[in-house]
Amino acid sequence: MSLVVVGSVAYDGVETPHGKVDRMLGGAATYIGVAAAYFAPVKIVAVVGDDFAGEDLDFLHSRGMDLAGMERVPGGKTFFWQGVYSADMNDRATLRTDLNVFADFNPRLPEAYRSAPYLFLGNIQPALQKSVRAQMPRVKLTGGDTMNYWIQDFRGQLLDTLKEWDFLLINDGEARQLSGESNLRRAAAKILEMGPHTLVIKRGEYGAVLFRQGCHFMAPGYLLEDVFDPTGAGDSFAGGFIGYLAGRGVDPRDGAVDFAELRRAVIYGSVMGSFCCEQFGVDRFRTLTREEIEARYKEFQSCTAF
Repeated sequence: MSLVVVGSVAYDGVETPHGKVDRMLGGAATYIGVAAAYFAPVKIVAVVGDDFAGEDLDFLHSRGMDLAGMERVPGGKTFFWQGVYSADMNDRATLRTDLNVFADFNPRLPEAYRSAPYLFLGNIQPALQKSVRAQMPRVKLTGGDTMNYWIQDFRGQLLDTLKEWDFLLINDGEARQLSGESNLRRAAAKILEMGPHTLVIKRGEYGAVLFRQGCHFMAPGYLLEDVFDPTGAGDSFAGGFIGYLAGRGVDPRDGAVDFAELRRAVIYGSVMGSFCCEQFGVDRFRTLTREEIEARYKEFQSCTAF
């Protein structure tokens, strides 16, 4: 079943201990959509400038994504971010952020998108996330992510938006900030009272923790021999998570989702995030096959069985 992904399609400039790339395809919607497209049909809602390269458009089309919702602004420039990672790649410094056409992004869904059953809302202003949700009255499963800026400066908007979500994906620092709790278990309990029935707390190289009322599941991170570029890993995790659920046709009624399906979705998210780190930007996804994905999923199973 089809999935609508809303967020940024951008260009990134990245430097890691393994090298430097001045300009490469990036953006949350790109990583989420590319990862999710291995599991379900994806419809992208984003905005780019007329500098968006034809080869990048061809790549997104080659993944089978519907780009009718990707607006191109004549004379505009595409969102650009530049950053450099620390030696252990656990920290990064932002050198440049040019919002460009993304500064005025006001997502309007094509009519053909509005009946899609699944929706993932990338990291944009909470009021915009809420407006997109309102354009899809028959959606079955809605969720997304947020960041510290929205939590701190737009808290009221965010809390109002979360009331209509089924799931939320955030990192451990954001979970503590949103909840006001330093302990992750207590933090999760508070966040689950805000609206979402499912919470995934991403912990980078240490994996992720899935929470629902009364239960949780801990997934390890995949041990890569080399991490070339962690840019987009969290969004690729999100794409694997929601893509798997959409591909399975999960239909929650009154929040009733099979917890085993959610656990498998977290593992597929971890799988997709790990592949993302193996090359710069989206390059690993240019050759990645579903067979490789399933092989790594089985490796996760063998490494965690006891």
